[in-house]
Amino acid sequence: MNPPGELILVLDAGTTSTRAMLFDRSGGLRATAQQALAQHYPQPGWVEHDAGEIWQRTLAVARQVVTEAGGADRIACIGITNQRETVVAWDRQSGEPLHRALVWQDRRTADACAALRAAGHEPMVQEATGLLLDPYFSATKLRWLIDREPAVRAASLTGRLALGTVESWLTFKLTGGAHITDASNASRTSLLALSGADWDAGLCDLFGVPRGALGEVTDNAGALGTCLAEHFGAAIPITGLAGDQQSATIGQGCLSPGETKATYGTGAFVLANMGSVIPRSHNRLLGTVLVQLGGQRSYALEGSVFIAGSLIQWLRDSLGLIVSAAESETLARSVPDSGGVVVVPALSGLGAPHWRPEARASITGLSFATTRAHLVRAALEAMAAQTLDLAEAFARDGARWTSLRIDGGMSANDWIAQDLADMLDLPVERPHFVETTALGAAMLAGLGSGLFASLEEAAGAMRGDVSGFSPKLSDEKRNARIVAWRKALEGA
Repeated sequence: MNPPGELILVLDAGTTSTRAMLFDRSGGLRATAQQALAQHYPQPGWVEHDAGEIWQRTLAVARQVVTEAGGADRIACIGITNQRETVVAWDRQSGEPLHRALVWQDRRTADACAALRAAGHEPMVQEATGLLLDPYFSATKLRWLIDREPAVRAASLTGRLALGTVESWLTFKLTGGAHITDASNASRTSLLALSGADWDAGLCDLFGVPRGALGEVTDNAGALGTCLAEHFGAAIPITGLAGDQQSATIGQGCLSPGETKATYGTGAFVLANMGSVIPRSHNRLLGTVLVQLGGQRSYALEGSVFIAGSLIQWLRDSLGLIVSAAESETLARSVPDSGGVVVVPALSGLGAPHWRPEARASITGLSFATTRAHLVRAALEAMAAQTLDLAEAFARDGARWTSLRIDGGMSANDWIAQDLADMLDLPVERPHFVETTALGAAMLAGLGSGLFASLEEAAGAMRGDVSGFSPKLSDEKRNARIVAWRKALEGA
């Protein structure tokens, strides 16, 4: 039994669902509740969420977990982690959303990014923000909302417009009006210079985003806000905020320069801790704020793959090749190889290090001998192939991996974990508790509330045991797969 007020409530607002998870100080998961989020696809390449649904379902699962905890007085603090780059526009007076949220996967601003690139702005944007000009990032989506949605434009003209990413939206609703965003999420918008403490006026002008509609940039841990008592029966402080990939990096204990993690969720995201040095990539990787504490920042070098777990969801829901995600591992093990089939999962274009929004998915190498198992295995093999592309880009940027810590829902698949070790030719480490995104948010909230004196202390107390996977594949087979993958990429 935990003493009153020492439990940590984490709200994990993901892409396909929103969850509430309750942790104790040793990292034990005491309760969890989850609800799916509807995915809206108004046109090819457009991906939207209902911002009101994100709020209502997050509140519902949080209330469920608070009840299971025995009431709000048992909870010391709240941490929030979220799908990054997804943007919400709302009326700061009514507190109501003005349009559906534009999701990080949304590609509708590809032409706007191409125009900025053609005008020669990308080198300056990359130098300042660590990011490339791509629809993935928030700024062009924010501008699209202002240009295309009358309600958003009207709110902007009257000073009622609030713009933010999902943690900013949830904090606003929980607190009844605090408009903040943490530095890790702010660094994904293309509107914050990595060396600047606040929104950059020049970048806001370039992208056409009103600076006054954006929230205050804050630390990732501390006294960030207080939930209204009406939500949970008592006021609870919000003491940790972080974008999901930065949160997972912290949850994996990658707190020293050079330590690297990969999260396999809807997409796949690799971050290497770079310490206090602002990363400058020459291989189309990204520089980002890892964590800001007491106004001081640590940075990360990042590679983002758009399609990972969503590929398995597509195999299940759109193609009907599997009944459940767990079946994919059984099918992959049922054949010795993919039978020459290669899947390039560019369902939303290709992310790092290629950055080709126009690329389209492909399945090559089919024959009459191809079975359902070969197709599913080839889809799983694409995870390691995409990760290898990132590993080589990190190495060229001087951040060669010596091992890789993996997490996220897909990493629970032992076959995928072993295939990563085989294709990367590196040891791979997986924690027994793979939901490190939520765990990192718990560590930050615990630090911000005073339950821990440092992130190192929080990680030591909460991270738990790990499993290891060592490479076993022969060089001949590994090289053959690399050649087939690169040939398939050329046609994407």
